[in-house]
Amino acid sequence: MDLVLLLFILALAAFLGFELINKVPSQLHTPLMSGSNAISGITIVGAILAVNLTEGSMALVLGMLALVLATINVVGGYLVTDRMLAMFKKKGDDHK
Repeated sequence: MDLVLLLFILALAAFLGFELINKVPSQLHTPLMSGSNAISGITIVGAILAVNLTEGSMALVLGMLALVLATINVVGGYLVTDRMLAMFKKKGDDHK
């Protein structure tokens, strides 16, 4: 029963995330992505807790998968934000 509830929450979150991202105009997508890194940071903390508190191998695998994917999301978000901010730098401005 717990697995069914967790799968339902996962499917609902995926559907809502997809719908929300599709409704955001392209001009706002990158600034909002940098703000959503805090949410992915919370996901990382939750995944670490899930890996630490797990008793089954399936939960361990899913927790590690969540940890890896959330970390990729945070790093990618910061890289995209850095690239976006670099577009606003002047040509001769080399220091950060």
